[in-house]
Amino acid sequence: MSKNHRGSGIRSLPSHGRGTCAICGKTDIKVLWEKEINGQTVNVCKFCNAKLKNEARVEARKAKPAAEEAPAAEAPAEETPAAAE
Repeated sequence: MSKNHRGSGIRSLPSHGRGTCAICGKTDIKVLWEKEINGQTVNVCKFCNAKLKNEARVEARKAKPAAEEAPAAEAPAEETPAAAE
């Protein structure tokens, strides 16, 4: 099976989708992913795209236990008046 159409989507882009990454500064690298950073939409390479995704995933994991602890801290306070009656 031939692979004649591989990369055909980026052939129409300027410089075939290559440029300078806005985060790492590498030149002549494929910058096909648009990310919003500090209110601006910039093109980043696939390595920086993965880095941003991983950072967001780690932050979400840290926020999840904090959200679970807050209702757990409130629950004993609600049970205390019920136990006193």
